[in-house]
Amino acid sequence: MSDFEVGDHVSWNSEAGRVRGTITKVHKSDFEFMGRTRRASSDEPQYEVKSDKTDHLAAHKGSALRKLKS
Repeated sequence: MSDFEVGDHVSWNSEAGRVRGTITKVHKSDFEFMGRTRRASSDEPQYEVKSDKTDHLAAHKGSALRKLKS
């Protein structure tokens, strides 16, 4: 699994199809997101991503993301 950084442009699958966005935060410990506790660690970080089209924020594991070329 690749590590991602803030500012990386990535894509992921959603119910509506493939979505593109930019990583805004990297979490390496448990955190609250939209009223739920999300599990994260240094070995398995989670990433907050802002959609390019809707500005919606989502949290994903690295395995769900694919880095896009700039």
